[in-house]
Amino acid sequence: MTYDRLVCANCAAPVNEGRCPVCRANRARLQNEGPLGGGLNPMTLIALLAILIAAVALLAHQTA
Repeated sequence: MTYDRLVCANCAAPVNEGRCPVCRANRARLQNEGPLGGGLNPMTLIALLAILIAAVALLAHQTA
């Protein structure tokens, strides 16, 4: 999620303007999370990739 469209519940201003401490804290938190939301670590991404490869291999084996 990007913070350019979020409105702060504390000051009712856009979060990207950083008018109050709550805005600045949330803006910093969102910037540190990265493009994927910060919830996925590299091991999780590797596991998801392995599952995807296994699923594609299984589908290829069934159709052949």
